[in-house]
Amino acid sequence: MAISSTIVFIFTSLLFLSGYVLQQQTVRSLQATIKPQPIAPPPPSPVLAKHFGTPPGHSFFDKYLATNRPKGGWAKVAYVQLVREHLHVCNALLLFAALEEQESMGQRVILYPKEWDQQVSGQKTIDPQVETSKRLLREAAKRYRVMLQPVDSMIKIGSGGSIFPLAGLLSLTAYNRLIYLPPSGLVLNTSGLDHLFTLPMTSDFLGISAGPVGEATAPSVILLSPSKESFQATLASLDSETYDEETFLSKISLLADLPEDQVHVIATTSSLRSEDDGFLAAEFMDSTSYVQISDPDILGPEYDTSREVLASARPKKPQPRKAWQDLYEKYRQQRMDVCGLDLEPAPKLAVHDSDVYSQQT
Repeated sequence: MAISSTIVFIFTSLLFLSGYVLQQQTVRSLQATIKPQPIAPPPPSPVLAKHFGTPPGHSFFDKYLATNRPKGGWAKVAYVQLVREHLHVCNALLLFAALEEQESMGQRVILYPKEWDQQVSGQKTIDPQVETSKRLLREAAKRYRVMLQPVDSMIKIGSGGSIFPLAGLLSLTAYNRLIYLPPSGLVLNTSGLDHLFTLPMTSDFLGISAGPVGEATAPSVILLSPSKESFQATLASLDSETYDEETFLSKISLLADLPEDQVHVIATTSSLRSEDDGFLAAEFMDSTSYVQISDPDILGPEYDTSREVLASARPKKPQPRKAWQDLYEKYRQQRMDVCGLDLEPAPKLAVHDSDVYSQQT
């Protein structure tokens, strides 16, 4: 009897110990399962240096802009477009679309005739051109962060017409430096243009011409240094009886020479005719910041020009001709993509810009 009790006691003890061991293992497993796991810190986000829309070949501008800022910083410089014709509103939109896409740091301003606002608010039936221009201006403000500023005419021209002169841009004294790009043209790369904000200026106006060296041509890019004094002095010097904007532009001092790194910052389609056999279209498109699309036999890239006129106006050599055709096609495509506009039918008679504006007003 004593032996049987001992055996029962031993097996009972072993059973108890086995259960206890299994219980402890289960408890530890549960603790390990429900215990909060340490959260690994997230991998650091890659830090990208601010760029200015830089394709290959523009390292000079990248390095320069990384260490040099315009006077007063980027908030004190601006690209400005003065649109007097409905035709040129889309061109301004193309400019600011490129600046936005390539992340230019310069501010953006469009000046347009105040009469367009008055026509919209004061008429039941709105002129289709005014309606289109107002739509494009709203797009510029919404999509490309452009400041819109309606302006009154200041100078009388011709027979009863009036305009806001280019000199009126000097009144934008909120900025230390302005860049004005006369229509029409394409921005291919903003780095070279942004660099122009840092150039020293000794006068209120400074022009850069893309025409042949030594040839008297109107500036393709105009730099301005606004101030109240310069605006008042320049405006007082303008004769409203004889004012002509082409004459005014011809008097703007041109930058005598560009540093070697900036030789192809500005170009014009008309100069492609004189390029030699060493010209490469791809290299030109890559190294040029702004191309003014202007040819003596063509009214402008906005118009649906006949094939015969285009064929006679384009360069004869293959590579310059390719660049020339690519620029006209690029402008046509961007006009459709950005503005939703097809090419304008070519008018039967070419009219000067100021005459068109005076007729509209």
